[in-house]
Amino acid sequence: GENMAFLTAMSNSFGARWFDENWKPQFDQPEWKNTLQFYVDLMKANGPEGASSNGFNENLALFQQGKCGMWIDATVAASFVSDPKNSTVADKVGYALAPDNGLGKRGNWLWAWSLAIPAGTQKADAAQKFVSWATSKDYLELVASKEGWANVPPGTRSSLYANPEYQKAAPFAKMTLDSINAADPTHPTVKPVPYVGVQFVAIPEFQGLGTTVG
Repeated sequence: GENMAFLTAMSNSFGARWFDENWKPQFDQPEWKNTLQFYVDLMKANGPEGASSNGFNENLALFQQGKCGMWIDATVAASFVSDPKNSTVADKVGYALAPDNGLGKRGNWLWAWSLAIPAGTQKADAAQKFVSWATSKDYLELVASKEGWANVPPGTRSSLYANPEYQKAAPFAKMTLDSINAADPTHPTVKPVPYVGVQFVAIPEFQGLGTTVG
């Protein structure tokens, strides 16, 4: 859930693991305790009221209203907080890579809403055409013509980050690309792990496991 996405990313920078190399759960290890203690102390001292129930939309609203001084979340949020139409702090926002706790591993965020084509569909050709169009340069230019270059969907094409118009309109462009390249789902934390995934463990059982732990 939303509450575990950030904590897992944060725990990686503390050296925590969901499982060791033999698939033994690691939640009783000091790395997890240190992560949770740091997070709880930080929220108690400096977090907004009701932090435990705040998700993406709640934190976005707080940040846009100037009621949140620091927010760690998906790179897609950069255009939302820098849009003067919706953000009162649009001209005051800075961007940085996820923090490193000194162990050589940042608390990188890696997630994506992706387009997929079901194997059993009878309209695979039409679906493929849509996916190709929705991730094409033409689509990005269409969005830019209507919403501005800063608001085009990020992360779909590497060429976007070499586009001078996008670079000019989106001060977060380089940081977004650097963040994407810095996240490594095959080596998410300090020690070796048997799973793939930065903020989750890519196994079928994780949906139930993540909900229970969260």
